[in-house]
Amino acid sequence: MEGAHPENRFDIGLMSRRLVAANQWLKEQDETKSFPLGYFGSSTGAEAAIAAANTEQGQVSVIVSRGGRSDLAWDYLGMIDIPILFIVGGFDDVVIKKDEKAYEEIRGIRRLEILPRATHLFEEPGTLEKAANLAAIWFEKYLQQN
Repeated sequence: MEGAHPENRFDIGLMSRRLVAANQWLKEQDETKSFPLGYFGSSTGAEAAIAAANTEQGQVSVIVSRGGRSDLAWDYLGMIDIPILFIVGGFDDVVIKKDEKAYEEIRGIRRLEILPRATHLFEEPGTLEKAANLAAIWFEKYLQQN
């Protein structure tokens, strides 16, 4: 099966093709075809979401990246013109630097939220809930506009 190997977690092309296929399936279903679509991705999944949104111009309304590896989607960042929220842990210095650089490349609505006392996986008490709340607010705000 394609993608069954752990090294594929860095295969942004593979992951973004899967998102595009899932989105196409949703758009074919009577129950979901009129719903606005937003992507949430963490770590390398965030960059797959950015790449897929770029492929699906006009079909994706919003992106949330939690602890994303924005360096893996560098080629797509300047093309993103939908609202994107970067959520990163305050102790994740490497990702903070990458997301700050990515933030400057994006021309559309964007926001960078750094959660104090959180590491890359947001395993500290309450940090994942805070990240989820930020994501929910972002989705609620920008999905409503469609």
